[in-house]
Amino acid sequence: MVQKKVGALTLTTPSDREIVMTREFDAPRELVFEAHSKCEHLEKWWGPRKYKLELCEMDFRPGGKYRFLHRGPAGLEEHGFRGEYREIAPPERIVWTFEWEGMPGHVSVDTLTLENIGGRTKLIADSLFDSKEDRDGMLQSGMEEGAAETYDRLAEFVETMKQ
Repeated sequence: MVQKKVGALTLTTPSDREIVMTREFDAPRELVFEAHSKCEHLEKWWGPRKYKLELCEMDFRPGGKYRFLHRGPAGLEEHGFRGEYREIAPPERIVWTFEWEGMPGHVSVDTLTLENIGGRTKLIADSLFDSKEDRDGMLQSGMEEGAAETYDRLAEFVETMKQ
């Protein structure tokens, strides 16, 4: 099992097909959950800082679909992501599929669990891939830096939601 710390984010690989990311937030889990539930929130924190969330379409319910499109500086780089929500249990759990449009057909099932730790929130994001090769490809993409920066932005955003 690999364990890596990137800023406040901890990444582990508990099995050949999984990546688990853990991070704590100084906010109630209801706010962290809410930040995941609407485009008006996601556009303020989703993805690394150099990208702008140009398109956010989401039907936030079990069976609902989503699509996000990031655009990089000067509009030169574009990344699309899509999937379907499988389970939503406010404020503690969201399960959805995740597919980067740059590699269609490589879909993970992601489970986001939010634990209440005395007014703070422990976020656990467990991604289950179809194969070890798919998991390793994600790890080799440098995704941990992007995820760490994304969760840093989420921490900043939930601070504004507390006001």
